[in-house]
Amino acid sequence: MKVEGFKPQAVNPYRNQQMKVDQTKQASQMKTDKLEISSEAKKLSAASPIESARQQRVQELKAQVQSGEYQVDASKLASHMLSYFNKL
Repeated sequence: MKVEGFKPQAVNPYRNQQMKVDQTKQASQMKTDKLEISSEAKKLSAASPIESARQQRVQELKAQVQSGEYQVDASKLASHMLSYFNKL
């Protein structure tokens, strides 16, 4: 009896599959993501002087409200409300 085409690798198909998985893992480890932020984006993300002034004003108002020193001018508030609703 003559046996032809006998391949030892075909005996263990799971080994071939594991080798393919290992090769895929190695290929994926070689590829890495990269992120670059442009100088224009860095400028846009930096805090502007207007924002810092607004933040400072908000902090001052918070402190006044918490201490009970903040007073609302009712007539000024009413006039602003009327002008707002008249625009609609």
